[in-house]
Amino acid sequence: MSESMDAYMDEIEKSMKVLRNGDIVEGVIISVNDKEVMVDVGSTLDGIVTAEELDDAVMNPTEHYHLGDKIFVLVIKNDGEGNIVLSKKRADYFKVWEEFDESIEGERTFKVKVKEAIKGGVTCDLKGVRGFIPGSQLATSYVEDLNTYIGETLEVKALEYNREKNSVVLSARSVLEKSAEARATRLYETITEGQIFTGVITRLADFGAFVDLGGTDGLIHITELSWKRIKHPSDVVNVGDSVEVTVIKVDKTAKRIGLRLNDVKDNPWSNISEYYQEDDIVKGTVVRLTSFGAFVELESGVDGLLHVSEISEERISKPADVLSIGQEVEVLILSIDEDKQKMSFSMKALNEEEDVDVSEYLEETSEETTIGSLFKNKFKDLKF
Repeated sequence: MSESMDAYMDEIEKSMKVLRNGDIVEGVIISVNDKEVMVDVGSTLDGIVTAEELDDAVMNPTEHYHLGDKIFVLVIKNDGEGNIVLSKKRADYFKVWEEFDESIEGERTFKVKVKEAIKGGVTCDLKGVRGFIPGSQLATSYVEDLNTYIGETLEVKALEYNREKNSVVLSARSVLEKSAEARATRLYETITEGQIFTGVITRLADFGAFVDLGGTDGLIHITELSWKRIKHPSDVVNVGDSVEVTVIKVDKTAKRIGLRLNDVKDNPWSNISEYYQEDDIVKGTVVRLTSFGAFVELESGVDGLLHVSEISEERISKPADVLSIGQEVEVLILSIDEDKQKMSFSMKALNEEEDVDVSEYLEETSEETTIGSLFKNKFKDLKF
């Protein structure tokens, strides 16, 4: 019995790791207090990591480490007399260079806290290595004040490193772009016309405003910013504004999303049939000229197309030859599409001469009929 027990103990002892100074091993935390962490490193003895050897940023181990956590440690001293002194900080330093390679070649990222702003970027400490994040790599857009990032925690990727100088160049921008790309892919898989989003205005252009929907931008064309006609998007919104928008068009192939900011309550097209009917003759103002026609506004937010072929009976090469912006015109309503909020007009129809019905003037007569004879009775009482 004693022999089998001895053999069993010998097997256990052989399975235990023999640790030497400088070895880096993975261990499991089995005890934590405010001064040190005890780690099972697979040896006959457990190791001790003091607070100073955990991390420069960690003051109280109990706030950051927990029972069962796995950590890599470096053996500082194993005197064979029951003391194994370990260091997580030094292990991290030796392993971090391998991690930089993994980050440069793959998808590995790190969390860093910005320490200070210097010329051209900001600095941080990454497992004992001096990190530098260029200003152009802090965000996906231009950063005006680098100081606003001091104290911020960023997720970064390694771009390059110099082991001799103990430095590494990092990028938060590449991580943000990768994340945005993933969100955009998910968005395009589910987005449909009619959906409502809350987004942020990121950029203004003469033709509209761009809105960040969470990973990708959509465009509110200037005509969709207000029911009223405006001169520039800044008349309605500004960069940084939070807005609620409705998706009106999605092109998943071209990666384009069209949006509308209009307030339904102010939509002048609501119940438009109560005010306008087809074949109505109305007055409006020319507000825009194109090669194919003119847009005529009947009231604020309600306009329609006067096609070039409906302007005049005479052939014209372009609307600007006979019309000008601001000109008041009388038109006939040809069609109304309330759902698509479109109207079509005609000026030509108003100018066409009505056919004259002369049947009432025609009488049976044996005399040779002439135009004069047809109308002589009608004109006999007229004095010139």
